[in-house]
Amino acid sequence: MTETPATPSQDGTPETPDTASPAQDAVEAQPATEAPDATEAPDAVESVTSVASDAAAAPEEPAAPAAPSVPTPAAVRPGPRPVPRPPVHPVAPAAPSTAAVPAPVAPPQDAAEAAAAAAFGRVDEDGTVHVTEAAGERVVGQFPGASAEEALALYVRRFLDLQAKVTVFEARLQATDLSVKEIDQTLAKLGEEVSEPAAVGDLDGLRARLDALRGVAAERRALAEAERAAAREAALVARTQIVEQAEKIAGTDPSRIQWRPAGEQLRTLLDQWKEAQRSGPRLDRPSEEALWKRFSHARTTFDRERRHFFAELETRNASAKSAKAALVEEAERLRTSTDWGATAGAYRDLMAQWKASGRASRSDDDALWARFRAAQDAFFAARDAASAATDTEFRANLEVKEALLTEAEALLPIADLNAAKATLRSIQDRWESAGKVPRGDVQRVEGRLRAVETAIRDADQAQWRRTNPETRARAEGAAAQLEQAIAGLEADLAAAEAKGDARKIADARAALDARRAWLEQVQRAAADARG
Repeated sequence: MTETPATPSQDGTPETPDTASPAQDAVEAQPATEAPDATEAPDAVESVTSVASDAAAAPEEPAAPAAPSVPTPAAVRPGPRPVPRPPVHPVAPAAPSTAAVPAPVAPPQDAAEAAAAAAFGRVDEDGTVHVTEAAGERVVGQFPGASAEEALALYVRRFLDLQAKVTVFEARLQATDLSVKEIDQTLAKLGEEVSEPAAVGDLDGLRARLDALRGVAAERRALAEAERAAAREAALVARTQIVEQAEKIAGTDPSRIQWRPAGEQLRTLLDQWKEAQRSGPRLDRPSEEALWKRFSHARTTFDRERRHFFAELETRNASAKSAKAALVEEAERLRTSTDWGATAGAYRDLMAQWKASGRASRSDDDALWARFRAAQDAFFAARDAASAATDTEFRANLEVKEALLTEAEALLPIADLNAAKATLRSIQDRWESAGKVPRGDVQRVEGRLRAVETAIRDADQAQWRRTNPETRARAEGAAAQLEQAIAGLEADLAAAEAKGDARKIADARAALDARRAWLEQVQRAAADARG
């Protein structure tokens, strides 16, 4: 291929008004299998390496040698050809990272690095550029019409670009928290770019560095998988706890559960479930479906039991309302009664029935109770007013009965039973004639009189027991029998003494002593019976 060299301008910049430069042809002459340019690298790597490569490559761009403007076949190509420049890539924004570590910058491409990379390439006389690899030499492109140094420099810059990408990725892999997906994508892209790139440099060493990064990436991947597994396990435990709490609420005895707080707890658990599902680690589908089935069943059971409970409660409330309404009507009917004792008992019965009839709804219960209490209060207020009037009337009777109590209590202790009994009968007659006393004093005065009556009655009973004829007859008969037995024992004792029998003497004396003691007791009882 023959091209017309560019004519340098006054400032030294090559100008190509109608013809393509050797650099343009070199780019076009690259093999079809050549790796794509650095524009296909991931954004974070591309934004750093492209800027670094452009900055390093700009000073090294050689000016094309001057030559007379001679028309060539290339000059008749259709359409204008663009001015060749080093590829300039748009600077993409750095990918967001969870760690607060600044994006690393590729090391500068200095002359030493370029010289080291150039040692792996050579340029033929026709501008064909070769790179040396472990598998042998490989053609990477052609840059005719330029010096060997210029042609080699283009492909060295491409190698340095690739090396900068690997260096940046190596730094980010060590210093930042890249996602597994981003690591895999970057490794895949770099693997494609370093497989057979149109670049000159230590490609085998670059591939070795990338292989080493694959090992690091595998460790990071394994660690990330372990962290995700631990997070999923923790999420599974948390979800299970939510389900178990819901099942505990649903399994509570309906007669003991507090429905409003329990419903609030279930709504809170549902919000926790949604939040865990929205922002927490994803569970495997079988586990999540099984837990949701349990959670949904618990909520359904709770709702069913709550509806059933309140339906029964409504039925009980209606029944209690009907029963209490009947009690209220009866209480209101009795409110004007003046039969104080019987009506007071009737109100006590109505109160017992009220307590046994259960609860209506709060509003109905409060309204019915207000009516019942008003009727009851009206009756007892009227009774208390009547009692107060009666107490004023009976105040004089109280004074008479207190004087009789003083007279009765003076009989104690009893000295003369017959006289005490006669006086008590007189006091009792005058007590009945005195009439009623105020109700608040009834128990007090009646109790004092009963104490005197009890003392005199006990004394009378004791005297009767002592003077009972049957008791006296039995005592006298027993005494006669003991006297005969004592006479017989005395004779036995005399006979034993005459014989000198010590054993019979001892037995006779023991029996005689016992009979004499019994006789003494019987004689004392007989004397008491005779008075």
